[in-house]
Amino acid sequence: MERQWRLEESATVDAPPAVVYGLVSDLRNMGRWSPECRSVWMPRSPARAGSRFVGLNRRGPFVWFTVGRVAVARQDTEFAFDVGVFGLPIARWGYRFEAEGTGTKVTEFWQDLRTEGWRGRAAELLGTVFAGTNPERRVALNRAGMCTTLSRIGETVVAGG
Repeated sequence: MERQWRLEESATVDAPPAVVYGLVSDLRNMGRWSPECRSVWMPRSPARAGSRFVGLNRRGPFVWFTVGRVAVARQDTEFAFDVGVFGLPIARWGYRFEAEGTGTKVTEFWQDLRTEGWRGRAAELLGTVFAGTNPERRVALNRAGMCTTLSRIGETVVAGG
């Protein structure tokens, strides 16, 4: 089976793009939506392009941190960030927002950045050791996690933030 390097999932949320973008661009919310992310620390919010943050993640007995930087912050249209560990690139995560009737189609996307030579192999090994997930299994976990995250974003919107 060929390795999958990108992944997308979408859901429609009952709020305009500006509202959904505002929630997602406050990265501290990830801890309540993502099944792996437990918390995000960042010096100031809302995040902008170039903002840095630290994420604490957990899945079962595995606990790990990531260091991130916001790569794209286009108000109401796209928000994306890169995460890594020990100076090694791991992934780009992001969200696109499209008006759909009175709501928003939110597309969460993931791109595996563990692509280059020894750095890619080292990042894969760290993912297996610290997160308990090899690259082949990561795609299925991310797909399930994206569906959960999008559902929880929708629940947050319905509950009023």
